[in-house]
Amino acid sequence: MDRSLFLARLLGPTFVAVALGMLINLGMYETMIAEALHFGVLFYLSGLLSLLAGLAIVNLHNRWQMDWRVIITVLGWLMTIGGVMRIVLPQVAIATGSTIYSGRASPVVAALIIGALGAFLSFMGYMRRA
Repeated sequence: MDRSLFLARLLGPTFVAVALGMLINLGMYETMIAEALHFGVLFYLSGLLSLLAGLAIVNLHNRWQMDWRVIITVLGWLMTIGGVMRIVLPQVAIATGSTIYSGRASPVVAALIIGALGAFLSFMGYMRRA
């Protein structure tokens, strides 16, 4: 199977599940986001896991072709950069996250973006013929 399809099939449903969880349990996710934006073991581990996942994607799929597959490459690089930021510059990462999730509607907007991206990747991975 093509790596792009494999990664789309992996990331797409995961993003859809996260988005649905955020929308269905909005209050709980707002609390989790607020707790996650404090430096500690959870913050460090999320950075470590993001770095590892991002590096895996970048090493398997560093394609800069101008089609849908570039989304996977960009996600890999964003995960890598986000992981490095949480490990090396946690104060900057916390300030950035606090800015992004500062309003009441922010988790809803984030969930809708994540859900749309997940639906698109799921479609490309499962429905579209290579």
